[in-house]
Amino acid sequence: MKKTIAIIGSGFSALAAACYLAKQGNTVTIYEKNDSIGGRARQFKKDGFTFDMGPSWYWMPDVFERFFLDFDKKTTDYYELIKLNPAYQVYFGVDDFISICDNLETIKATFETIEKGSGQELETFIKQAKSNYDIAIKDLVYRPGISPLELITPETTLKLSLFFSTVSNDIRKKFKNERLIQILEFPVLFLGAKPSKTPSFYNFMNYADFGLGTWHPKTGMFDVVRAIEKLAIELGVTIKTNSTIEKIVVEHKTATEIIIDGKHIKADIVLSGADYHHTETLLDKEHRAYSEKYWESRVFAPSSLLFFVGFDKKVENISHHALFFDVDFNQHAADIYDDPKWPESPLFYANFPSKTDLSAAPEGMESGFFLIPLAPGIKDTEVLREEYFKKIIDRFEKLTQQKIKNNIIFKRSFCKNDFVTDYNAYKGNAYGMANTLLQTAFLRPKLKSKKVRNLYFTGQLTVPGPGVPPALISGKLVAELIQKTFRS
Repeated sequence: MKKTIAIIGSGFSALAAACYLAKQGNTVTIYEKNDSIGGRARQFKKDGFTFDMGPSWYWMPDVFERFFLDFDKKTTDYYELIKLNPAYQVYFGVDDFISICDNLETIKATFETIEKGSGQELETFIKQAKSNYDIAIKDLVYRPGISPLELITPETTLKLSLFFSTVSNDIRKKFKNERLIQILEFPVLFLGAKPSKTPSFYNFMNYADFGLGTWHPKTGMFDVVRAIEKLAIELGVTIKTNSTIEKIVVEHKTATEIIIDGKHIKADIVLSGADYHHTETLLDKEHRAYSEKYWESRVFAPSSLLFFVGFDKKVENISHHALFFDVDFNQHAADIYDDPKWPESPLFYANFPSKTDLSAAPEGMESGFFLIPLAPGIKDTEVLREEYFKKIIDRFEKLTQQKIKNNIIFKRSFCKNDFVTDYNAYKGNAYGMANTLLQTAFLRPKLKSKKVRNLYFTGQLTVPGPGVPPALISGKLVAELIQKTFRS
């Protein structure tokens, strides 16, 4: 029997789940609190400049292809991809940067010029990373996190040791040059945890980086949001914006309706793609599966200080993606995870989409996106935001050897308080719950409520974890779980 399903939120996981559930024949409506869809992947436009407000790295293209293939579609039916070369640059000082190109052979040659013998070590390391990728992304992450037995396969039993060492340890056994080590440790930051706390098995992120490459949808990541929205509408999904959920109504331990602006909307199933912690606050306390103590005990991925900047000229000596590792990598990580505070000398990331997409800025101008990772729950003020913009823009000018401060037309900041206000993000986190050993698979919050029937969850606080590809997978997993539950 087909169901009426109310979905809270319109991020990647919610949109993906809506598509799968509509394909099953259900009546699906998405309710989004903001005035535009996409969740953290919203788009911001001003004065002819266009910015992706959240995700800006398109990695794991095979996961996107697999998603659209489930609907007999291809990504090319909806958007065009450009492979970036260089994929990104990493700055360590003035005239000291490393370009990561678009193929492994060139990357190996780059490594070899920096540390003798590291090219062959990299080939061996990426071969193992590919093996882990094939196991994880093609199999394990497509399991619903119900039982620890999901992790036990003939392949994973041969790799048990990789769950008891760390990415950082393994990299440091093979490579000695600190710059190369930081480049190899960087990809696991997408999982929201320190490399020294991330199981070695997760080095599959290095294959995503060096093996599959870095791509860019022609006019930005919002192309993917539009694509899934179009697919959802083709499948019959209804999307309503400016619809803030006030309460999830539970009767006889079963979710029966949601309340928006005082209006009761009945639903056979309620699925939340919004922040998991926030969603449970929409329930009366006795219906919440996880206590405040539980959430306090979790390791969350960082929050972020973001700047969206319009420049009235082209910015030089920079690639589409650039990482600034000219300060102490480990100290900044400690300021996020060990002793949460604003870092004295922050690492930062810069993204110039107009280097690839000319429509992202008016002719002769540049759109710039800057990101500083921060501890979740940190104090956030306009004064601190301005102080840290000055810190990074001064370093940016020095490292890229140009003056650009006087060419800023406008600047918009977005930080912890905005993540709370716009996304109800727990402690203002930007990426969800970190993928540490004790927060993997069945050890993450469940897709299905343990206390309320017909209430489900999807997204970065549940299975499989943070990131855009995992969000698409999460949407599929919860849709399959719903289908299985109501078949039985």
